Amino acid sequence: MNHTNPFESSLSVLVIKLRAIGDVLLSTPVVENLKRQFPHLKIDFLCEQFAADVVRGNPNINDVITFNKKKESALSLIQKIREKKYDVVVDLFGNPRSALVTKLSGASCRIGFPFRGRRYAYTDYVTPRGGEVHNVDFNLDVLRHFHIPIVSSHPYFPYSEEELTFAQQWTSENELNDSKIIGINPSGGWYTKRWPKEKFALLADNLAVELQAKIILFWGPGEHEDVKKIQSLMKQSSIVIPSTTLKQMGALLKQCSYLVSNDSGPMHIAASLGVPALGIFGPTNPFLQGPYGGKSAWIRNESLDCLACNLTKCPIGNVCMSDLSVESVLTAFHNLIKSN
Repeated sequence: MNHTNPFESSLSVLVIKLRAIGDVLLSTPVVENLKRQFPHLKIDFLCEQFAADVVRGNPNINDVITFNKKKESALSLIQKIREKKYDVVVDLFGNPRSALVTKLSGASCRIGFPFRGRRYAYTDYVTPRGGEVHNVDFNLDVLRHFHIPIVSSHPYFPYSEEELTFAQQWTSENELNDSKIIGINPSGGWYTKRWPKEKFALLADNLAVELQAKIILFWGPGEHEDVKKIQSLMKQSSIVIPSTTLKQMGALLKQCSYLVSNDSGPMHIAASLGVPALGIFGPTNPFLQGPYGGKSAWIRNESLDCLACNLTKCPIGNVCMSDLSVESVLTAFHNLIKSN
């Protein structure tokens, strides 16, 4: 295994994190620390198309290369990467596709985690600690492997003045200025990560009354009916955000005083923007994937022994979510307020 630092003598680096929105965001400290230590580096980033807005506009990234796995072949992606003639490729994703792209990239230095069946792709292996440390530190271990200083571990989500203006205008139009705004985000990539809509509605009603807060309901592609259902179940008034880009959603999240969310991209975006986020967890592990930073917190049903199963389908009725009480989440939210 080669421990010499390949970045000192390199000019161009490709960092690969194909998906998802939260995972791509949690990899951004790698780029920031690389650029701090080696300002001469031209750093590109490869991710799937739907996650590109997470890194577009990041001042430490030269170019964002996107991939649509439904429309593009691995061969066309490899050809695109080879044309760039990277000196170093860093594979933070480590699935069969990203390993193959790394292997055939043409880069003389290829860094990755030697998961089963992937070792062939890399010239430098980083010991994976995916089950031991938060995802941010899992990514940063690539830099630690080469004794590169970690100056900042905070994920970075960029948005422009245009997106900020959009969010501020929407907030003003809905008479939310000078209000305590609590965002509610019921989304989750798997159904097993979603707390019941009825409980979100009851929680939102309690927060609206107890804190004299305005409730904002967040949604993404395919989730509009879910938030409309929550809104219809609520006794207090709430506002559903309009259809947005990911960056516009980030700017709207920044307008919130707090966010309550399932484990999802918006939860990570809010935490990265300094908005205190309460994450609701069950099948995923908050010690590894929780909202990052001292302002945020998480809650889960500690009475169960099947937590952090990582199952996308539950054989016992998704009890980690269905049995988590509104009272427990409400108590965790009040503790979040006290800690901020």
